[in-house]
Amino acid sequence: MTARIYLTGAAGAGITTLGGALATALQLRHFDVDDYYWYPSDPPYMQARLVNERVSLLSQALADGRWVLSGSLDGWGDEVIKDAELVVFVDTATPVRVARVNARESKRFGARILPQGDMHVAHQAFMAWVAGYETAAFAGRSRPRHEAWFAQLRQPSLRVDGSLSIPNLLQQVQSHLP
Repeated sequence: MTARIYLTGAAGAGITTLGGALATALQLRHFDVDDYYWYPSDPPYMQARLVNERVSLLSQALADGRWVLSGSLDGWGDEVIKDAELVVFVDTATPVRVARVNARESKRFGARILPQGDMHVAHQAFMAWVAGYETAAFAGRSRPRHEAWFAQLRQPSLRVDGSLSIPNLLQQVQSHLP
């Protein structure tokens, strides 16, 4: 079976979690856009790669044609997913997303994001960006941009509710595969 599935949505929507579960269920490799967007650093997510480097790295990684890719290409990576067999927009309410991201960041970075921590200021800015998704209050990933992009897709597409259980989401996505 050839499968090329791209999942996107807001930060905290559950796209990475669903992507990993889908890859496991279909016995495919799972790739996360953030691993190609950002240079490795500590603290993470400080320096973005140039677009041509991101596209090249992702294209090489996805070359075998059997993959699940999760994350936001936000227009810069359309070439990478031009042959996707299914594009899934994971739509999750803001309060759910914000709570998920806050829990994830607390687990991942612990005291570093607290007021005395070295990542506190960056964490506060990140959480404001996460919460601003609906209104495009910040540059980059936003609902207005995602909706416009999703509306113009030529590939088969599906919108799912990211607050549903992973088994439910897996069933929805798998039922739409070619």
